[in-house]
Amino acid sequence: MLNQLDKWHKSRPGLAVFAIVELVIADGFFSLSVDRGNFWWYILTLIFLVGALQNLVKLIGSLFHGKRR
Repeated sequence: MLNQLDKWHKSRPGLAVFAIVELVIADGFFSLSVDRGNFWWYILTLIFLVGALQNLVKLIGSLFHGKRR
């Protein structure tokens, strides 16, 4: 099952969904970090933000370059 999830995550729809979900989670953690001022919420915000940006860069790269083998 994890292999199927990994394979789907590497597809264009998978990259888009994971990027959107990670941005939503990062937004939630950012709201918590501003509201409560806890340093750990800021760290979790950065982790999910970096993950979302990585997925967006991979998605844009796959849109421009297509599938190369």
